[in-house]
Amino acid sequence: MAIMTLVAREQKGKIKTEEVASPLLHRIFAGREIDSADDLSSELKDLHPISQLKGIHKAVEVLIEAIKSSATIVIIGDFDADGATATTVAVKSLTLMGVKNIHYLVPNRFEFGYGLTPEIVDQAQQFKPDLIITVDNGISSIEGVERANALNCRVIITDHHLPGRKLPNAEAIINPNQPNCQFPSKNLAGVGVIFYLMLALKTKLQQQDYFLQQQIPTPNLTNLLDIVALGTIADVVPLDKNNRILVAQGLQRMRRKQCCAGIQALFSVAGRNIHNAVSSDLGFSCGPRLNAAGRLDDMSIGIETLLASDYQKAIKMAGALDDLNLERREIENSMKGEALQILEKEFSTLDDGDLPVIFCLYKDDWHQGVIGILAARIRERYHRPAIIFAPGDNGIIKGSARSITGLHIRDILDVVATQNPNLVDKFGGHAMAAGLSMAEENLPVFIEAINHVIREQVDADVFAEKLFSDGALRRDEFNLNSANQLRFAAPWGQHFPAPVFDNQFQILQKRILKNAHVKLTLRLIENNDPTATTVEAIAFNVDLAAWPEQGDLVHLLYKLDVNEFRGVSSPQLMIERLL
Repeated sequence: MAIMTLVAREQKGKIKTEEVASPLLHRIFAGREIDSADDLSSELKDLHPISQLKGIHKAVEVLIEAIKSSATIVIIGDFDADGATATTVAVKSLTLMGVKNIHYLVPNRFEFGYGLTPEIVDQAQQFKPDLIITVDNGISSIEGVERANALNCRVIITDHHLPGRKLPNAEAIINPNQPNCQFPSKNLAGVGVIFYLMLALKTKLQQQDYFLQQQIPTPNLTNLLDIVALGTIADVVPLDKNNRILVAQGLQRMRRKQCCAGIQALFSVAGRNIHNAVSSDLGFSCGPRLNAAGRLDDMSIGIETLLASDYQKAIKMAGALDDLNLERREIENSMKGEALQILEKEFSTLDDGDLPVIFCLYKDDWHQGVIGILAARIRERYHRPAIIFAPGDNGIIKGSARSITGLHIRDILDVVATQNPNLVDKFGGHAMAAGLSMAEENLPVFIEAINHVIREQVDADVFAEKLFSDGALRRDEFNLNSANQLRFAAPWGQHFPAPVFDNQFQILQKRILKNAHVKLTLRLIENNDPTATTVEAIAFNVDLAAWPEQGDLVHLLYKLDVNEFRGVSSPQLMIERLL
């Protein structure tokens, strides 16, 4: 296991106590470098200007030409939740703007793989497209764009992934991470990028009196922010101020039930209360169910769920997504068991310093759709980056990588590919997640090469896991009011983490649930006072053998949350780690 260090979060933010609701929230926001209440704004007027996105004006020009000529438009999406929500936003927006000839296509990951490939362009010809718009993909689709150009089909790329050395020859590219783009936030998800483009298009059409001339109601695209919020959280992009505004606006609409039937249905099948919706509901309940479609079947099921205008239709499809998610969990658990057996057999006797700098595992019967989740599980267990491979076609294997803070996995893959021409067929992604493909016979050479690059370029202290804490909660902060304040204070997520605390407790009661979880009643030990308050707590999916018994003293890292049971709300600790 990784070396673990508990680190008190530094309160670098300059926000004043009077600018927030409580001293507890002041402490939390100061620990997240918030300097003023303005940094916590959830007002749409505080979003970064659309005009700062490079290529946006050219893309709008091309779209208006297509709309006014009744061109056929095909949206090419991706098979994850970001791609599904981005596709939905594109289709809904264009439909509201009066576009009749609009279709979408999502590559089946098992047949075509990721992005706008020449094969997908050929498949799109069933719709006879005049214009292709990519969402959440396309920045590396050089051959696919060339194929579309050869067929006299224009292409607009909307993406957020990191570009390679060469950009596709598209009509327009909207990507905050492309060279010379002045958009201040580089963290938009794919759904955020297409939402910005649709806003720009709507504004330009409005300026041209298009909606008045066509006798179409001027669309209010902010009604799509529930879908934008879901895709943003599910794609685990950093929640900078711009993304927090998008997510906060979407959550507000969900809590008022002013959201699409599909999201209402996803909350229902997940057993979550939409009136109390928070970002963790999107990340751990709705997102995985939506993702399950792309992992095991066809993401069109997820997209149609979000496009559904009728709740009964939506709930039926959401039920199918829930079934797929259960199947995904079973496959994941089986693969995880096999992977851990391999790792524990090979590395159980090694100290942390002797572990490889990256785990690369392959089995010829592993499922392509689940390798990303398995890579994340391995990363969490060992605090090492992991790449899990599964078989593709014609001797090709496909890998999904998940990384740790301080190790930019996409850049590492770029160095490996540059130093070893023809070793990797394709790769792409972000700092924390990436995908790649290669010939199976190249795997041993790849493993040696990527270990070499990481050792050369990454400092050893990156592999020592740091657990950050917002400190100890006081006795008078263990209450429902504090829990609700923390729950709804802001959209928590990547790079804007939910508050986590650490305290000493005594275990008063201990119960095992489903042979995997621990339910506890704890007594707070504060200033050596054993009469302090008691609180309920739960720890999910733990190593039961490692857990202390009733009467023992424990040091816990935890979140203060709200437990809703039979209409009654109470504070509950969600245990992160036994320290």
